[in-house]
Amino acid sequence: MRSVRPSLLALGTTSALLLAPALVPAVAAAQARPASPAAAAAAVTTVGAPSAEDARIHAIVAAASPARIEADIRKLVSFGTRHTLSDTLSQTRGIGAARRWIHAEFTRISQACGGCLEVRYVSDVVKGDPNGRIKQDVNVVNVVAIQRGKTDPNRYVLLSGDIDSRVTDVLNGTSDSPGANDNASGIAATLEAARLLTKHQPDASIVYADLSSEEQGLQGGDILAKVAKAENWRLEAVINNDMVGNTQGINGVTENTKARVFAPGLPPTTTPAELRRVLTTGGELDTPSRQLARYIDRVADTYFPNLDVEIIYRLDRYGRGGHHTPFFNQGFPAVRLMEAHENYNRQHQDLRTENGIRYGDVIEGVDFAYAAKMTALDAAVLVSLAWAPPTPDSVTIRGAVSPSTTLRWKAVNAPDLAGYRVYWRKPSEVNWTRSRFVGNVTEFTLENVIIDDYFFGVAAVDREGHESLVAFPR
Repeated sequence: MRSVRPSLLALGTTSALLLAPALVPAVAAAQARPASPAAAAAAVTTVGAPSAEDARIHAIVAAASPARIEADIRKLVSFGTRHTLSDTLSQTRGIGAARRWIHAEFTRISQACGGCLEVRYVSDVVKGDPNGRIKQDVNVVNVVAIQRGKTDPNRYVLLSGDIDSRVTDVLNGTSDSPGANDNASGIAATLEAARLLTKHQPDASIVYADLSSEEQGLQGGDILAKVAKAENWRLEAVINNDMVGNTQGINGVTENTKARVFAPGLPPTTTPAELRRVLTTGGELDTPSRQLARYIDRVADTYFPNLDVEIIYRLDRYGRGGHHTPFFNQGFPAVRLMEAHENYNRQHQDLRTENGIRYGDVIEGVDFAYAAKMTALDAAVLVSLAWAPPTPDSVTIRGAVSPSTTLRWKAVNAPDLAGYRVYWRKPSEVNWTRSRFVGNVTEFTLENVIIDDYFFGVAAVDREGHESLVAFPR
């Protein structure tokens, strides 16, 4: 969603566009002050705020290749079917051949960067259920590649796609099921993002996860989410790419300049105390997953002149599901990134033609240039977060029955920290519309900004301008 850049709205309720340039610093200083005199010099000015753009990220976006994405999708389609219950021994057909090819491709990418990826299978046996979508025990195997961060390796951002495909009968593991858009496009995005980002050294670790058994019940994502929880990953973001290549909607609309992000609210891990706080003071629109969605939107506005992100405040589409859900259920910030317009004739369909309509998820239904644009957005978001400091912890707020609002937070541990940016917005606004770079302080007061009239947040900023996710006061 296009919005005015936060730096133009750093003056609170007064529009910067209506002020003479010479008056802007004076008004800004009058409306926001540091809460402690010792921090005054660092916080009263925005002159020291780092740039919000990085030329390297512009170059990453420009390098995403429709040709490479097309080649990856065609290769995945060539396996005939990638159904979870399909052949695992053949070298040319079935999910076994597909996942071995994905593993080999990540290994080739790692060789090109001097071994910078840890490529492995992450699997578990899913027990059969006569009433479920897996009737007999199946070894569900994911392919995971980890690019270790240099300064904060136990902090992770994760991009996922789904290996498996299906036709009309969810138990049919033998019929051809190309799965070109659903979800070879998502797998291609993880591979291309890895090619782009392994040319750079992130501060946090980046995970490229190709997950199995999405169509049978999200088992692959559940397996990896539990691994992340058990290994105490500080997983700051999960972006699930599920169908990122279609531009022709079932309603006749053809469009290649929009994307959707499905962003869930309170996770199942929400404590009773946290629920009581949200019911009292709000915050259901400011969950970590929804902050991630806003971050994706802001990156799109910064680096893509022709890609607009629509944030949808739901876990997923009606009656549908995706592999971000198991991560969300474990309490991690997780969203689904996908095309703006779906064509249901090309999803979960037997290959056939009826009444002049061609059904099936075939290669002709994929717009490779659009898929490359979506992949570039993935890469830009991942590297922005991986270069940024960690999200501020323990943000608190006070200001009841007061003309001003004070926020306080714990200092983050980042060697290149420049400071923090305080955000605020009207409750009716989707995105953060006002902000102030306050320097390297841990408390700040916004003068004459009434706590009851806005929502607030804090992000950490490094010296190159990379920002963390916004932390909402708790």
